[in-house]
Amino acid sequence: MKMLLSCACPLLVGALLSASAAAQAPVTLTDEDRAAIQGLVTGYARALASCNAEAYADLFAPGTGYFASGIRGQVVGRERLIALVQSERQCTAPAAATQAPRPGGGNGPTATIEPTSTGARGVADLGAAGMYQDEYVKTPSGWRFRARTVLIPAEKAGGLDAVEMAAIQRTAAAAAPLGDYYVPDQSGVKRLRTSGVAISVSNGVVTGKAYMKEGGYYDDVYEKIGPGQWRIKSRVKVPAEP
Repeated sequence: MKMLLSCACPLLVGALLSASAAAQAPVTLTDEDRAAIQGLVTGYARALASCNAEAYADLFAPGTGYFASGIRGQVVGRERLIALVQSERQCTAPAAATQAPRPGGGNGPTATIEPTSTGARGVADLGAAGMYQDEYVKTPSGWRFRARTVLIPAEKAGGLDAVEMAAIQRTAAAAAPLGDYYVPDQSGVKRLRTSGVAISVSNGVVTGKAYMKEGGYYDDVYEKIGPGQWRIKSRVKVPAEP
């Protein structure tokens, strides 16, 4: 029996390793896939520039797709994505107001795309404004954003990227249920400002306002303890205004 086990184990280990490697192998992206993903990036810019909130939300994977940035937090789900566009300055400003052009132009920037085991990832340069870091997934309706994260230069200089920002959101959410933060626009209508944690970097220190479901927020300082791993170094509760 010992001899049988000794002979079988290397075969079993080899089979498991082969299966694992196959499961993690990048998908194959055709020219049509790459064109469709770039079309997604272009559609994003057009929907945002035209304030077409529903078309914008349709570009994300249903239910789980999200947009993230330091100011906006992590905006997940169709209703919040629609509310995000409806709160954009060019979408709430008076019709006669002139808005500054968006980074990347009306058609959006060109994304550098590479395959992953679950779809594809991309980076789109926004020049001095920063960059988009994207994850794409192929759905029954075509390619969609699994995640789109905006990184500004200060965040990148502070060691943050899309993975680290998502990790900070998870760390804060594990400590207390997160909610949404609304502020009034020029007409006094309350609009979505931040969902989850608003993250900022100053002199290498990463801080955040973690907005709570019950109202108010936590004023946090975060500390990195490993790749994609963070802890709350300090936390002060700020109650909701009466």
